[in-house]
Amino acid sequence: MESNTNVQIEDLIGELTPGDRTVRELPHDGYLFLEHDVPFLIIYRRKPDDYATLRLARTGASYLIVGESHFDYFQEFINQITEKMSARFGAFILMEIYSGEDGSSEFIIRGPSHKLPVSLEVLREELDKVESRRFGGQLLSARIEQTKERQPSNQEAFFSIDEIKECGGTLIGVEIPPVYRTTEGKLYPLYFRKFRDGFAKAIHKAVFEFVRVQTSSNIQGFAALGKREIHSEVFKIDRELTKIESQYQFLLLVAPVNIQSIRECFFKTNFEEVNPYHYRLLPIDPDILKRQLYNLRIDEIDDPELAFLFDEKREEISQQLTMLKERGSKNFFYSSMRLYGGLEKNVAAEAKSILENISEDKIQENQRFLDAEAFAVMAKSEFEYFRNQSADFSSQVYIRDDVNVMMVSKGELYLPCDYTMTTNEAEALIQHEVGTHALTYYNGSRQPLSQLSQGLADYDALQEGIAVLSEYLVGGLTGNRLRTLAGRVIAGEALLDGADFKEVFYLLHSQYGFSKEPAFNITSRFFQGGGFLKDIIYLKGLIQLRDYLMEGCDLEFLLAGKFALKHVPMIKDLTDRGLLSPPKIKPRYLKKEGFEERLKKVRNGIALSKMV
Repeated sequence: MESNTNVQIEDLIGELTPGDRTVRELPHDGYLFLEHDVPFLIIYRRKPDDYATLRLARTGASYLIVGESHFDYFQEFINQITEKMSARFGAFILMEIYSGEDGSSEFIIRGPSHKLPVSLEVLREELDKVESRRFGGQLLSARIEQTKERQPSNQEAFFSIDEIKECGGTLIGVEIPPVYRTTEGKLYPLYFRKFRDGFAKAIHKAVFEFVRVQTSSNIQGFAALGKREIHSEVFKIDRELTKIESQYQFLLLVAPVNIQSIRECFFKTNFEEVNPYHYRLLPIDPDILKRQLYNLRIDEIDDPELAFLFDEKREEISQQLTMLKERGSKNFFYSSMRLYGGLEKNVAAEAKSILENISEDKIQENQRFLDAEAFAVMAKSEFEYFRNQSADFSSQVYIRDDVNVMMVSKGELYLPCDYTMTTNEAEALIQHEVGTHALTYYNGSRQPLSQLSQGLADYDALQEGIAVLSEYLVGGLTGNRLRTLAGRVIAGEALLDGADFKEVFYLLHSQYGFSKEPAFNITSRFFQGGGFLKDIIYLKGLIQLRDYLMEGCDLEFLLAGKFALKHVPMIKDLTDRGLLSPPKIKPRYLKKEGFEERLKKVRNGIALSKMV
């Protein structure tokens, strides 16, 4: 028996190859997921009605699921893994996790506290932070128990203390209070997600202290101890989310088709009459798409960060679909508030400061105007700059007579055929549309998850913040441009205060000195759908980005795809684990003369009104 077991283990594990992993089913209902570069293994023994605890084991980079029979086989298997991994790294840490008695509210950490005082204390402190309130307000706690027994009291040990020392390993046992399920094993799903997220972070932080000090591993942070592979089912969910979102164009469907007649009537009647908004017919049934959304088993994703990002994105898509059904009603406005958030006082104050300090430039003198063809040439040159960094960059420029605004869609640049701009505006727009929107689409499309090119939930504010900042970094941000962004915030604030179309228009036109055309353009965008707050995100995003950079954070990292500032810690963790990659191509402005000086001013907290 012993000889046969040795042969099987050698065949299953093979050589420990850097960058490789062993993933396979084992005899006797076992399962192994072993990262060859991670000197850490979670062990879980199968038991009835305990599926949630098994899922906790699967949050680690490496884990072993032990079947309910043939204990001798798994005992020998674990000994062999420990010898192999400790021979490579100088030490190896194993953690067996198991659920405690029903009604328990305490984590019990069983291990050599005299030999691992830092790791076990970190584990205790972090487990104390795990989401602790359940329906009855139950509070959780954690304590360290110095004992030779690391396994459940009714189970045989995998090692004796002497045996694990001889193998070069260290074993910790963690008894988990099963507050995430009923006594019958039924899960409390929402609570379990929070519990799992906190538990995984606690384990990884504690083990990293051991790995950092006791092993030769070059792991740089605790995030790298999380899962290093994206499960095939996660890719399916990612593709399905993208497929659902691609079936409708949200901004196009909430934009009125009769904006020209609304403008003509409003001006003709001396700003008195506002025609009703009319919208395109919906090409989809929102209820059917919602059904598809909630059929996705996001709740079964065991990587806490991916589960959070996908669940958040599903909620955003669901909210958009609800809004499409609510077009033209007051409910659309309330949903818009939920989707885009409120308006912070500092954003409103900065907007008013811009409008008080910068006057509208009604005449642009001594500037040569460029048409769409000339701008297309500039854009193609920028695309070629990207192709020199990555040969498979393939975006194109399209000049069309059926679009009325410049835009980037799926990395392609679309220009109205009658579009004109100054040379200064052109350079700024190149970096806004191409150097930000097209670039982050491409970088996101080279990530394993398509959501990084489509955009994670709430990505818009950071995207537009980067895009506007890029205009400043090339010296092309104009007073009129800043005034437009500030005017949008003023309009949004008025809308939130209950103002109607005419009141918002007069506020911009009479009090803040906007000409009638820009005042109408700003106002009309806020009343589409029934009250639409999206446009406040431009200035909000710029302010949030400035504050982020003032903390010394990295700008280039934000170009790896389309995500929000709140996602940065998660994107960094996923990058550390090798699941995502840094940006593949970078914009030209990073090397432009004066870039460092302007960026330094931003990091020093420059007032937005001083950026022109």
